[in-house]
Amino acid sequence: MASKPTQDQLDDELSEKIIDVDVSTEMETSFLEYAYSVIYSRALPDARDGLKPVQRRILYSMDDMGIRPDRSHVKSARVVGQVMGQLHPHGDGAIYDALVRTAQPWAMRLPLIDGHGNFGSLDAGPAAMRYTECRMAQAAVAMTAGLDEDTVDFRPNYDGKETEPTVLPAAFPNLLVNGTTGIAVGMATNMPPHNLVEVVQGLKHLINHPDADLDDLLQFIPGPDLPTGGKIIGLDGIRDAYATGRGSFRIRATARVEQVSPRRRGIVVTELPYMVGPERIIEQIKTLVQSKKLSGIADVKDLTDLAHGTRLVIEVKNGINPDAILEQLYRLTKLEDSFSINAVALVDGQPRTLSLKEALQVYLDHRLEVTLRRTRFQLAKASDRLHLVEGLLLAIVDIDDVIAIVRTSDDVAEARARLIEAFELTEAQANYILDMQLRQLTRLSSIRLEAERDELRATIARLTEIVEDDAVLRALVSSELSEMAGQFGTPRRTVLLAGGGVVTAVAATPLEVPDDPCWVLLSATGLLARIDSDADLSSTGPRANHDVVASAIRASAHAEFGVVTSHGRLLKARAIELPTVPATANAPHLQGGSRATELLPLQTGERPLALTTLSTDSLGLALGTKRGVVKRVNPEVLGRDSWEVIRLDDGDQLVGALELTTEDVELVFITSEANLLHFGAGQVRPQGRNGGGIAGIKLGAGATAIWFGAAPAEGSVVVTISGSSSSLPGTEAGQVKVTAFDEYPGKGRATGGVRCHRFLKGEDALLLGWAGASPAVACAASGSPVDLPPATGRRDGSGTPSAQPVLAVATRGSTPTATQDEPTQQSLLD
Repeated sequence: MASKPTQDQLDDELSEKIIDVDVSTEMETSFLEYAYSVIYSRALPDARDGLKPVQRRILYSMDDMGIRPDRSHVKSARVVGQVMGQLHPHGDGAIYDALVRTAQPWAMRLPLIDGHGNFGSLDAGPAAMRYTECRMAQAAVAMTAGLDEDTVDFRPNYDGKETEPTVLPAAFPNLLVNGTTGIAVGMATNMPPHNLVEVVQGLKHLINHPDADLDDLLQFIPGPDLPTGGKIIGLDGIRDAYATGRGSFRIRATARVEQVSPRRRGIVVTELPYMVGPERIIEQIKTLVQSKKLSGIADVKDLTDLAHGTRLVIEVKNGINPDAILEQLYRLTKLEDSFSINAVALVDGQPRTLSLKEALQVYLDHRLEVTLRRTRFQLAKASDRLHLVEGLLLAIVDIDDVIAIVRTSDDVAEARARLIEAFELTEAQANYILDMQLRQLTRLSSIRLEAERDELRATIARLTEIVEDDAVLRALVSSELSEMAGQFGTPRRTVLLAGGGVVTAVAATPLEVPDDPCWVLLSATGLLARIDSDADLSSTGPRANHDVVASAIRASAHAEFGVVTSHGRLLKARAIELPTVPATANAPHLQGGSRATELLPLQTGERPLALTTLSTDSLGLALGTKRGVVKRVNPEVLGRDSWEVIRLDDGDQLVGALELTTEDVELVFITSEANLLHFGAGQVRPQGRNGGGIAGIKLGAGATAIWFGAAPAEGSVVVTISGSSSSLPGTEAGQVKVTAFDEYPGKGRATGGVRCHRFLKGEDALLLGWAGASPAVACAASGSPVDLPPATGRRDGSGTPSAQPVLAVATRGSTPTATQDEPTQQSLLD
């Protein structure tokens, strides 16, 4: 029996295993390992799919578990447990926090998880994971599509028992679309969300023009598009960030002054800066009032709900100018906030600060590799299947010999060898024939196999072309990006304002503002503003980076003016209540303003179309509706804030309106089926405001009028853009054509007009039509200018491809524009 070691012996053995290490060296090594782990495994996203490891593991696990949009929701705790147990060896709290943020529509421009239950708010956290449920959103399916087709590499998980993707295939540029934020060791990242349609247009331009510079890309991606809307004030910081990866910009809440109670006016905030909640604003206001740094506020109410969205009402005491209070709130509270861009992401496993072009190029290279690997996988799979089908067809032709060989063979190995020798088959083909079922010997099965063979050969030829031709590969990637924009694209929510943005009427009363001449402007994206000078809007100049002026009238600072809307109403407003923009703004592009929804009591789905001076000396208004009705309205000004100027049938709405100053113009209708009709304004007899109008243009079955306006008889052009009627507005660039107006002969009123555009394959409607004085200019939904081809198109020509989707067209002056209908959020959900 062995003796028990003494204490001295134990001490000697222990001293032999102790290694002396310098404490500074140990601290340095341990800290570097910790920093490396945080940077590469937790805090920074990959530039290719825009996801941090925990986010990627959540989406991969949900895809592996089959929790897709067509399945029911499951408990969030189940997903968190799966991720923690198999892929992410960290706390469940961190995993659940990442899952929650991925599902919050105010944090993500395109949420990747469909949450059910209390997922928190801007001011409060979510419920516990045992109470909430989740499933993948459609966008997450696009992020993980192709994982089973060898599109990305896989690596072992933390214990080597499972595998996980190193990156997701990412069918859309998630890093730019949803942005990211994270704090690592010695570095951090903070990137704002962007509009998917704009980013896709920028990527498509980069595919076709690899040498594009920043100015080219800014035409497609003018700035961030935040989930909570608001206004971005000043674009210089955004340009710096896009050029260097670092910059900042200011975000201002969307607010308007209105009558909040029978006795009080107040400020109504409908959109807050990114990641700022109403409770935080209320707390700041209360602190300012209590410290007597802010006076004049009577009460603050948060009326936010799911039906009406954000609505923060700030009641102002009687005798206090709400505009002055609003300016103080912008200065003292988070109603105006700043966002610092620090575009740091992992590229080839290393953290890098990315410019806009570099971020786009990294994603584009990734998507080209994913598409190429997917195509090679599909090509190999199709080739293997064709190989088997050809062998089976060969066996069916001589099926009697095949049966005889099989019946006379002693075992499977002998049958396989004899089949290979007799029919010159491969081992795979011989095995497949031996596994063949008797039902495949029918004549019908033979016909089906021959059809499958022909289809496989065509598929292989198509896939081979993609693999061997880089131009075809790039065209495929561009087409798939367009599909993503069409499926998930939404209109821009954030207004971009150059310079100082909104200039309100400070603390002075309106009577202290001189009644000077001014221009009142309405832009294509629904911004209202005024220029406090008697400037000539028809002057030319360098094109500004904002949208075109849809309508402009001369007025004075104290004058009233009218706004004609798509619901056939005329709304009265005052020029003094409009924000001013610099007098140096070059027409027809507007550099600032406030949304009409902030200044006018518009109804759901109602859009402003044109401005009117409310002068009884004019010839009245000319109106055109979607169903082809035309009307001239006698000039009449009522003593109320709004009234109807046309009686509309159910389902009808105005598509164009203008104030007539002379009858020496041609009224023009353009329809969705590409017909144009113009006739003299004198052919339409004026009516009272209660009249329903008369027949303007004869429409075909299913066709509608998409534009109505006026054009001078000489020196005018027609702009038409064709595309598919099933595409989401603002996502399809289409074929654009500019034609001289005098090529279209005039027809009598109530006729069908003449053909103005020839559709190509896949096109069935006009996306946009416009007629007006030359030269014509255009803008995208982001407000950036879009170049138009020269006016050399034939009357029935098909046009040339547009560089990006066009929102509006205008002339260099105050002629109204054509605009594509922008869908409301509700219509998109429907």
